Amino acid sequence: MLDITIVAFAHHKGGTGKTTSCLNIAGYLQKDGKKVLVVDCDPQANATTGLGIKPETLELSMYDVFMSVFEGFPDITIDDVIVPTASGIDLAPATLDLVGVEPYLYGIEDRAGVLKEALERVKGNYDFILIDTPPSMGQFVINGLVAADHTVVTLDPGTFALRGMEALSTVFDDIRELLGADVVADVAILTRWKGPENQAAEAGGLVLFLKRLFSAGPSAEEEKERERLKAFESEVRKAFRQVFVVPYSPAIYETQQQGLPISHYAPESDAGRRYRAITTAIQELETGRRA
Repeated sequence: MLDITIVAFAHHKGGTGKTTSCLNIAGYLQKDGKKVLVVDCDPQANATTGLGIKPETLELSMYDVFMSVFEGFPDITIDDVIVPTASGIDLAPATLDLVGVEPYLYGIEDRAGVLKEALERVKGNYDFILIDTPPSMGQFVINGLVAADHTVVTLDPGTFALRGMEALSTVFDDIRELLGADVVADVAILTRWKGPENQAAEAGGLVLFLKRLFSAGPSAEEEKERERLKAFESEVRKAFRQVFVVPYSPAIYETQQQGLPISHYAPESDAGRRYRAITTAIQELETGRRA
């Protein structure tokens, strides 16, 4: 395989659906017959557990890959740590030990390119490599951004989400200026969205119909929140080429408990259909880049 697409998922705020989006897109890529590797660069190891792998059972992880660049540590390559998962997605897993890597990285000059260099060994084995970065602005995020062809930014409806997007833009600019590497952040995913167009999916068609039939209409607070979300979405659409909305869905939590992407557990759920559409768009985006 000569063509390879590397996508990083980033946001410095936790709880934005970053890992969820990474795994669900990986799942649909796998369903499309693509060979997919998920690289977990978050010490919390949520992508690892989300694919059904228990971090405490692992002998090797991304910690060993990063530490192998330092003298005195074993020469472990990324293909040494990759494990298969029940979903058919390959995983380069994380453990809590990854916390100990960052202080070492600050001591070397080429610290931003460690992950990119590590992935060179396995790029020929995959169609897509998806990188889950931690909710921070540290070296793992920078490594993921530098290694990637595209960056997906996830945003939740919270008050501070836009501020987080501005902070990420600053990091993108710093990488361009200091490293000469272009960060392509052309996709945003709004997760757990509760805009007007998603109320039917959340409440159910009949429930929403009855609510509208017997209700006097939205309260002042509900209307205020609706306007806030509408303005938020408008601002995001100004900053990204493509913006996708994923509604709140209990199916997302249920599929996480199964250690499978939503594509493998609840593909016909409303959130599942949205991630199906996002995956298709990402594949088309990459096709356009190569044309």
